[in-house]
Amino acid sequence: MPEKTPDKTPTGPTLAEVMAELAGLEDPRIRAVNEKHGDDHGVHLTKLRALAKRLKTQPELARTLWATDDTAARLLALLVCRPKSYGRDELDTMLRQARTPKVHDWLVNYVVKKNPHAEELRVAWTADPDPVVASAGWALTTERVTRNPAGLDLPALLDTVESEMSDAPDRLQ
Repeated sequence: MPEKTPDKTPTGPTLAEVMAELAGLEDPRIRAVNEKHGDDHGVHLTKLRALAKRLKTQPELARTLWATDDTAARLLALLVCRPKSYGRDELDTMLRQARTPKVHDWLVNYVVKKNPHAEELRVAWTADPDPVVASAGWALTTERVTRNPAGLDLPALLDTVESEMSDAPDRLQ
């Protein structure tokens, strides 16, 4: 029986090549629109998604892109990562680093919701004093209520929403 050879991992583009491609996608008009929404990048999301589709899943590249602290690179990282490969603490750190609304939303919706630590993070984040972090917890709670409400104290959740949300910071509302 012939010995099985390990699968070859295709070598993808370097970080510098991907960052150069992202820079080439920068559009001042898109940046102006995004800045009105609190985001600081000028890459059209359709073009960003096309780049992610071409790159496919690359967890190592995703981590490297995230580490750049560049918004467009972080959005791309969230599209090419493997959501289940992140640990609880790593996701918590990433959420606290996500300084723009789009990165925050994509992290929660594209990565955390698909991660085995989502429920544990939902509970921790909902009680967090930082309104941006708490908003991630509430986004996960909304997902939980609609998909799997068993075990949740729905009347208590409704009481919390009614008593606390009207005075909460905008991002938390």
